Amino acid sequence: MGWFSRSRKSNAESNEKKSKRSSSEKKKKNKKILQNNNNNNNNILVDDDRTTTSASSSVNLPVNLSLDLNCELNDVKELPGERDSDCSSAQSLPFHELAAATENFREDRLLGEGGFGRVYKGIIKSTNQVVAVKQLDRSGSQGNREFLIEVLLSSLLHHPNLVNLIRYCADGDQRLLVYEYMPLGSLSEHLHDLSPDKRPLDWNTRMKIASGVANGLEYLHEKVNPPVIYRDLKSSNVLLAEDYHPKLSDFGLAKLGPIGNNSHVTTRVMGTYGYCAPEYSKTGLLTLKSDIYSFGVVLLEILTGRTALVYSDSSRKQSLVHWARPFFKDRRTFTQLPDQLLQGQYPRRGLYQAIAIAAMCVQDDPDMRPPITDVVKALSFLASQKYQIVQKTEDTNKLLHTGDSGSEGERDIQEIN
Repeated sequence: MGWFSRSRKSNAESNEKKSKRSSSEKKKKNKKILQNNNNNNNNILVDDDRTTTSASSSVNLPVNLSLDLNCELNDVKELPGERDSDCSSAQSLPFHELAAATENFREDRLLGEGGFGRVYKGIIKSTNQVVAVKQLDRSGSQGNREFLIEVLLSSLLHHPNLVNLIRYCADGDQRLLVYEYMPLGSLSEHLHDLSPDKRPLDWNTRMKIASGVANGLEYLHEKVNPPVIYRDLKSSNVLLAEDYHPKLSDFGLAKLGPIGNNSHVTTRVMGTYGYCAPEYSKTGLLTLKSDIYSFGVVLLEILTGRTALVYSDSSRKQSLVHWARPFFKDRRTFTQLPDQLLQGQYPRRGLYQAIAIAAMCVQDDPDMRPPITDVVKALSFLASQKYQIVQKTEDTNKLLHTGDSGSEGERDIQEIN
């Protein structure tokens, strides 16, 4: 019996060593893939244990948001007002001014709607500024707590790749957020169900957007203290300014990341089907790597033009990640992944590298997903390699209606169980 016990212990130790060795080998393999993105053999990846700033970012000053415990997101009881400047830099605006700005929320001013409510285009009369006004749906899925979190985070956090909160309104039971106006709409609108008169995104623009989204996420994860877990990264929450400059929006579901020796945050599972990391949807354990998974899904959308949920050959819905994984295993099939609307106009090597980055981000094991700093460096390199696009005109519009867009792919949820 003693020999069996010792033997079992020895086998367990041996298996543990093998597991650790296998994990270490996978990490080294991932690192090598990202390093190979640089044709000049310059190292574009940093060691996992080092914290660095993005070399491509024009804003390198560290941001230390030492949030006072009284302003902890879970403990907020009152709306920050103009007198509470420590919690918020955004100022409140009376409801009647926003009603005037949107001409009493006329239907022809409607830009879109989501879990929070409707978004209208408006003009603030006092400043003549064009804005986007988001009005809380009082019967909707998100309530005062999400509104509070969005006011706090959106007014505290400032980065070129985050949408800027200008004002907010909390008159009576009215809850409204006033953002800078993003003229090109959401990334989702440029990837899925394009109208015949809308020009598809070319390869260079897609890489520019992917790189910008990664920069915004890096700011939340690496430049903010404590870090912020976005928790709702999806293509419809990536808004586009002039020249397709991407900005992250909608922070109502965001959480402060783990502090000190804690490795995760335990929370109720919220998000959108197709974007939630598997370990988070199963256990409610939220980490920075949960956002990395969601980013990987968005990157796959950018590359394939498909939504986060797609129809399989059997007409059953499946996640984009599940659909794409067979292609990850065979490099010879990579050319079946790109969006048909690209019409083959992309660098083959750049495509392989972008797919490799996406594949690493959506791995089931969160420890195997790369940190956002490494993703930023890899995508910044790809975005800097401009592909010479040959203008094609024949039959371009016909392709708009032949691809699998999976228009019913996204569905907001409150609990996944």
